[in-house]
Amino acid sequence: MLELIDFARVPAFFLIVARLAGFFMLVPFFSYHTIPMMHRVGFVMILAWIMYFSIDIPPLLIDGQYIIMLLKELLVGLLIGLVAYVILAAVQIAGGFIDFQMGFAIANVVDPQTGIQSPIVGQYFYIFALLFLVATDAHHLLIDGIFYSYQFIEFNDMIPIHDDSFPEFMMITMGSMFTIAFQMAIPIVGTLFLVDIALGMIARTVPQVNVFVVGLPLKIFVSFVVIFISFGFFALLINQLFEYMFYAMRDLMQIMGGA
Repeated sequence: MLELIDFARVPAFFLIVARLAGFFMLVPFFSYHTIPMMHRVGFVMILAWIMYFSIDIPPLLIDGQYIIMLLKELLVGLLIGLVAYVILAAVQIAGGFIDFQMGFAIANVVDPQTGIQSPIVGQYFYIFALLFLVATDAHHLLIDGIFYSYQFIEFNDMIPIHDDSFPEFMMITMGSMFTIAFQMAIPIVGTLFLVDIALGMIARTVPQVNVFVVGLPLKIFVSFVVIFISFGFFALLINQLFEYMFYAMRDLMQIMGGA
């Protein structure tokens, strides 16, 4: 077994571990608290061991420059995982828009997967997005993304912080996230806006009707009906969301690799 190990390349193994650890710290599905920490650490070590024999690794020395490279690899993994997390967070943002119009904004729930509060409808949409992620094998594509990241960002490449393309990419990505969230929420939000207009007209023409009592259950009922009708449209948007997430990860790798 020791004959198979080139000890001059062992420092590069820890660089691989650093990139994978940063990636699985933030990437959707693999970073959730429902997966035990021991399993995540074991998965990172096994995947790093496979990649150790699958990619071209130069011999490295453990010195001051190696510590900088170790921090760089950790930052690369964090940024790639962050982009995937930010894109998928559009689902919860869309649910927040819907909850605000439905009157559910005050009733947030704690997401056991991330440990943070999330809107009720947003959590409902997010669960379906994760099921769609697993059903389409997109979680395997996430692993492929971090594996093929070494084709764009090698060990000796440094992130071009001085380049203006990186902050421009992050601003475009954040703007696209809110655009996708608005596209997901617009059928329900637009319908509830029409319901508010109708309730306002009823309040002016029939003052005896208490719209504050009738309006809330009516808006909840209409929201559930529209959510049920728009599920086919929602699945199409989720598919486009995953495609954009992988394209954004690839573009980020090209920017950090100087391509």
